[in-house]
Amino acid sequence: MHEKKYGELAIEAFDVSQDLEIWPNKHAKNYIIHIEFPEFTCLCPRSGYPDFATFTLEYTPNASVVELKAVKLYVNSFRNRAISHEDSANEFFDTLYAKLSPKWMRLKADFYPRGNVHTIIEIDSSRF
Repeated sequence: MHEKKYGELAIEAFDVSQDLEIWPNKHAKNYIIHIEFPEFTCLCPRSGYPDFATFTLEYTPNASVVELKAVKLYVNSFRNRAISHEDSANEFFDTLYAKLSPKWMRLKADFYPRGNVHTIIEIDSSRF
């Protein structure tokens, strides 16, 4: 049995309801924050095989912005979860949208092809 590294322990201990740090947005103007997560992983709920994706998050902040280390831990918390493409993208979007209350937000979840299937899920708050 291997001794867990500090990163593994941090990911295991991460609780999105308490640990997703939200900071005040100090800028009144409209601007877009673009964050890419090229190493998103979760487990297929049917097979248990790993699924890989690039998540691209864009948002125009209102009163708050998300702290980058905290959102990195949140992304990595999906790594050992059995969750579908649709559920992982929607959970990620809904959690950040609820915490940040941005003026606008878009998530593109581009899952790598597996078994000749390529899935892209896009969620855009302007379509609500």
